[in-house]
Amino acid sequence: MTVDSSMSSGYCSLEEELEDCFFTAKTTFFRNVHSKHPSKNVCKPAEETQRPPTLQEIKQKIDSYNTREKNCLGMKLSEDGTYTGFIKVHLKLRRPVTVPAGIRPQSIYDAIKEVNLAATTDKRTSFYLPLDAIKQLHISSTTTVSEVIQGLLKKFMVVDNPQKFALFKRIHKDGQVFFQKLSIADCPLYLRLLAGPDNDVLSFVLKENETGEVEWDAFSIPELQNFLTILEKEEQDKIQQVQKKFDKFRQKLEEALRESQGKPG
Repeated sequence: MTVDSSMSSGYCSLEEELEDCFFTAKTTFFRNVHSKHPSKNVCKPAEETQRPPTLQEIKQKIDSYNTREKNCLGMKLSEDGTYTGFIKVHLKLRRPVTVPAGIRPQSIYDAIKEVNLAATTDKRTSFYLPLDAIKQLHISSTTTVSEVIQGLLKKFMVVDNPQKFALFKRIHKDGQVFFQKLSIADCPLYLRLLAGPDNDVLSFVLKENETGEVEWDAFSIPELQNFLTILEKEEQDKIQQVQKKFDKFRQKLEEALRESQGKPG
């Protein structure tokens, strides 16, 4: 599996490599679970398992796919019936990730030799990855969701447990957005082949593996300490905002009071 990247955020341009764009927290670790307005994001139930396609059906689908693919990112069928192609994964991580501290970025040599830079130090730090980042992956039809997640984490030198993350497929239908969590044994490239090359029809999203309650035991001590630091900073920011608001209100009241006292009764 090979990886290419592009991203869009308030900090980096589309041409910058995502692994060079780690940032400290800019938004809260916690998000509102319930919104006052109904969301268009609807959880779609799992689909029934279909029979595996024949080799001839796969060839026909790949030929059809390649005729519609306009970015030279077509799929290639091998003699053994497997095929390779590209998928794009949107990173929608709301929580900071844990990465090694104080090591150089991964070089081309490291990628080719599969050097694990994360194993060279025990120091850890936490960062927020930019929202709406996109990673383009070159994978095989046999590549599973589990392997995609592990490959992404390895690329970014994220040392968090892969079980903290999940891959979702996002489908647009009838003006609504449906998210379905994929099984770790699913093969994303097959789903891409069935849906066609249009990312507006189907796209893949990496998110936290939500289980309802926050499993604090799954976080390391540095992560928990980082969360406390973030919350303390945001608490102080909120206090300052409230103080400024009431200071301005008090100033206006005092001005109005002085004006009323200066007028003849």
